[in-house]
Amino acid sequence: MQYQLPLASEAPLPKLALWESGEVPLFDPSITQEKPSLTPYLLPGAGRASVIVCPGGGYYGKAAHENEPIARWLNSLGLSAFVLDYRVFPYHHPVPLLDAQRAIRYVRSHASSLRVNPAQIGMLGFSAGGHLTSSAGTHFDAGNPHAADAVEQVSCRPDALILCYPVITFGEYRHDGSRGALLGENPAPELIELLSNEKQVTPQTPPTFLWHTANDEAVPVENSLLFAAALSRCKVFFDLHVFADGPHGVALAENDPAISLWKASCAAWFKKIGWIA
Repeated sequence: MQYQLPLASEAPLPKLALWESGEVPLFDPSITQEKPSLTPYLLPGAGRASVIVCPGGGYYGKAAHENEPIARWLNSLGLSAFVLDYRVFPYHHPVPLLDAQRAIRYVRSHASSLRVNPAQIGMLGFSAGGHLTSSAGTHFDAGNPHAADAVEQVSCRPDALILCYPVITFGEYRHDGSRGALLGENPAPELIELLSNEKQVTPQTPPTFLWHTANDEAVPVENSLLFAAALSRCKVFFDLHVFADGPHGVALAENDPAISLWKASCAAWFKKIGWIA
């Protein structure tokens, strides 16, 4: 399926600091990472649905092939996009989640100037970025109406989730590297339970699109299956695609005709939920 809608400008807009003034929560200047930010890829016209992209990287880094290329693909569907530069190891939980929640609040509170729909802000994540995305979709609040910072007054609930070979659980089918980077060595059982997101799904979890390969050797397919089963129990609208064969981390899967079908399926799902025509 080919999409001929206009792309954003070839050069992305300047990065948007998630905290425009004041201190970034839990920021450590001794750690050589930039403050968290969003890189916007905005389409012309007002009121578009938008998606915040969370690249994977085991909570140790952020994969380049899972950031700007994904934003450009979303643009080709008619969606504005943002790439989230969130903090990773040696930062631990709750830092990445704070960054993801702040990103959603930021886009929602600036929806008018960004020309996006504040009720159609999704989040898309790959691998550990999928864990971060599923965390944002299961750990959210309505905002603090009394906060001095206007951004903190709005909800951090994403309106849709797109989970691509995601890390979901920190239990039996966990990805050890992601769990260790996020929670540290020997995390408390209560923390493992809290961040095993298949156990945190409720009827308020956003509609979700998931895809995985059945023989993923890095992040077992059970991660997506567990989350989908929890969505089903809670009667949350979801779409699950499991491909028979393929490695972890293929992103757009441009060299695999079978797995690359996830893009057309995801586009159809966006149409189904009314985000694109």
